[in-house]
Formats: sequence, C-alpha cells, structure tokens
Amino acid sequence: MTAGGRACLAAMSADPAHALVATDYDGTLAPIVDDPAAAAPAPGAVAALAMLASRAGTVAIITGRDARDAVGLGSLADVPGLIVLGHYGAQRWQDGMLSEPPEPPGIRVVREALPGLLAAAGAPAGTTVEDKGTALAVHTRRTADPDAALALLREPLSRLADSTALTLEPGRLVLELRPPGMDKGTALRQLAAERGASAVLYCGDDLGDLAAFAAIRDLRADGLPGCAVASQSTESPQVSAAADLVVDGPPGIVRFLAGLAGTLLSSGGTTPRTPRGAPDGSAIVSGARSSGLGTTSCTPRGAPDGSAIVSGARSSGLAATSRRTAPSSGGRGRARSSRRPARRRHPACTGRR
Repeated sequence: MTAGGRACLAAMSADPAHALVATDYDGTLAPIVDDPAAAAPAPGAVAALAMLASRAGTVAIITGRDARDAVGLGSLADVPGLIVLGHYGAQRWQDGMLSEPPEPPGIRVVREALPGLLAAAGAPAGTTVEDKGTALAVHTRRTADPDAALALLREPLSRLADSTALTLEPGRLVLELRPPGMDKGTALRQLAAERGASAVLYCGDDLGDLAAFAAIRDLRADGLPGCAVASQSTESPQVSAAADLVVDGPPGIVRFLAGLAGTLLSSGGTTPRTPRGAPDGSAIVSGARSSGLGTTSCTPRGAPDGSAIVSGARSSGLAATSRRTAPSSGGRGRARSSRRPARRRHPACTGRR
C-alpha cells in the first residue's frame, strides 16, 4: 500500500459519511467469464457493497456495461442508495430510475457493418459481438487463439471506428467501439464533485480502469485523498502497476471491501480501528502482494494512517472515495445528500506520484 493510499483510508475512516467508494464490475466484482451475460458477482460481493452502503456516504459502480445489465446480473438493486454509472458514465441508474443519452449515430452504422467486416477479416470461430447499446464490443476469448484473433481484428476495427467518429478501446481480449469522451475517469471526477467527496477509492482490473486511476492521481494532486485498488489479472498488468494496492482478483476485492466496511462501521468517525474478526490487529486484506514498493506489515489497532486496513498488500500508487446521494433528474446535476451537506475537501492526503 502506498503512502497516498494509506492516507486515503485514514481520511475515509475519519469521515465515512463523505467517503466515495467506487468499483468496476467485470473482472473486479465479478470474475471474467466466456459469456458476458453470465458474469455473476463473486460470493459475498453484494453483501460487502450493502455493508459499505450502511456507512460510506456514496457507493458506486462504474462500468462499460449497460447499467441495467449490471444491476440485473448482480442483484444490485438490493444495495441501498447504490449508484450505477453504465456505458462509462453515459448512463446513470439510481433508486430504480435510469437516465441515458440517445444512441450515437455512429453506433448504428457499426452495428450494421460489423457482421460483414468480421467475415471479410477472417474472424475465427468463437469471435462474439456484445451490443451495449451505446457501444459495441468484439470479444475473442472463446476463439482457439484469443491473442492472435485480437491482433487480426485490431486494424479493420480501427478503420471502422475512424470512419464513424468512434474510438477503439482495447480491453481484456476485447476491442470496443464507443463514442469519444466516455471514460471512467471523467465519470469518477464528476461523481466526486457532485457528492462533495472527502476521499475517493476506486477498484478496477482492465485497461478502461486506467482512466479512473489517473483521475485518482489528479484528485490527489489537488489535495483530495484517493486510493486505486487493482484486481490483479495477468491479461492487464498495466493496471496493477498503476495501483496503490493490488489484490488477488474479485475474491480479493470482496475481502478488501468487506474489511473496509468493517473498519468504517467500527471507526465512529475517529481514529481507524481494526475490523471485527481480525483478532491480531492485522488488516482487511491478507496475503495481498506488493508491486514494487515493498510490503506493509500488520499495523496495530489505532494506527493513525489507516494502514490497519491492509496487511501485506501489493502497492503501486492511486486513490478513490464514496458517498450516497438522492436521485438526480438528469443523472448529471448536483444531487442532494441523504445524510448531511457536502463539506469541503479533506486535506489529509496529498500523496502524489
């Protein structure tokens, strides 16, 4: 865990009502599977989010999926006050209500052109197209050689994106065509400003999450505590390299979020305390590894820097926060908090990279 990450956790523990905790869905809360329509949350994920929602000011999911799909697949409607930003922030689901922009014209063109393009390019058996409404993703995970198929399709898909004023974004064995300006970093910054967050934590696993990690760095440079947590994947090592903390995939994310919830619930807005169930004073995540900055040792109860939350964690460098809001009419304006008025940014963490 980096110093900036520890400072973020300390700020969250001191003021949980203004903390923002946000996370990706696929590969972070839910294991990656061959069929995206079968991506269920890791055991305990929904319970951990619900526990966080009872204490943290805002809990959110920021995903490239349609927000409705994420809510349905994950049974996320059971999490009180949860905000789901779908299509990289273009959509907003909250309290059962969805707001979204009209479909970009280029998407219709791509939808019609993709079958012929894939056939002409010689896309191998197992290549699949996921229609996200405002984006289309071409997956190669089910092919005999996923990496070779991805390389084969990159150039023709790039030309198609250019011709339709879309961008081509790579991911874990996927190439996605979507409108420019839609990214998780923009969504995270806007949500943090709307919620008046005092600290921001974001969890992610894929290349699309790097924009959110960069937003964490920017927020931290501006004096807002932040922490980036990577769900480790051999398919996207860049994400682990950019994080403050690295955990072992979705199960590690679930353990981390549950431990963070326990710490916030027991903190009472004062000095961070060791979560229940850790009798030796060790942290929320055990067995996580360090990515280049060394390993943090178990921190005794009452550790002022919040490092009691993470033990033996892999470290590398970022941040995030969370607080709950009432629904907003257009999904973009400033929503009122269901707890208390927004406060000015907390100066506790300036750990910059």
